[in-house]
Amino acid sequence: MQSTPGNPVVGVLWMLLTGLCFVAVTALVKSLGTGIPAAQSAFLRYALGLVFLLPVLPQLLRLPGGARMWTWFGLRGAAHTLGVILWFFAMTRISIAEVTAMNYLNPVYVTLGAAVFFGEKLALRRLAAVGVALLGALIILRPGLREVSDGHVAMIFTAIFFGVSYLLAKKFSGEVSAGVVVAMLSLTVTIGLAPFALAVWVPVTAHQVFVLFCVACFATAGHYTMTRAFAAAPLTVTQPVTFVQLVWATLLGALVFGEPVDAFVVLGGGLIIASISFITWREAQLRRGRVTPSVPETKL
Repeated sequence: MQSTPGNPVVGVLWMLLTGLCFVAVTALVKSLGTGIPAAQSAFLRYALGLVFLLPVLPQLLRLPGGARMWTWFGLRGAAHTLGVILWFFAMTRISIAEVTAMNYLNPVYVTLGAAVFFGEKLALRRLAAVGVALLGALIILRPGLREVSDGHVAMIFTAIFFGVSYLLAKKFSGEVSAGVVVAMLSLTVTIGLAPFALAVWVPVTAHQVFVLFCVACFATAGHYTMTRAFAAAPLTVTQPVTFVQLVWATLLGALVFGEPVDAFVVLGGGLIIASISFITWREAQLRRGRVTPSVPETKL
């Protein structure tokens, strides 16, 4: 499938494929259950994925910026490491649909962070859209009406740490190539996860290692297809398509893992993605540099 600039249909198809890749990541991690500690699962996913760094290894050895650049990459790796551990933990505690829906909050935190740290203007319409997204989160969590589990709390902080990671990436994205940014993230997160994994290490089977390698493959494929989607169509076209991922996640959870379909999760997720799509559309209308990321951009 050849993607050409300004081809919305091709962009939508690539984004649909992106959603399938990330749903596959979620399903595979869910299938492992609690047999492997979250930190160890996360470490193995990233360590096995290092094989995909080989093409950009020469660029990493010639990283510009010296100590300053390594510091920024290290800070981003630390934030992402914490987010990844919490995401793997949440996957063993709450439903696939809830994890997927609460992942949509990542760009909302990025929007707020950009206003606080980068001086990005938060106009009334954008502020209202953020409010709608937070309302969506409250609908999903329903505090006071049901128990908010440790998995839900983990997902809230996952979104925050992934948001910090994205903002740090924006800080130095103009100085190095996108391939180097992705590669350095994988490398620093692998290093960051190592001590956490060693502290809780348990023996693993060949099957578990294979599943985690498949997780790395689907995650890498998802970032590739997402890049193709952005090249084929504007973000205002591809962003709303990410809501389909919640539908797939809900169906997968119900049909494969026996998780009940929660209408509140679908409604809350819909509100969140609608608000993100509105913010993205407004940024395009105002023709300014994009700050709010696509939902998949802040994933692991």
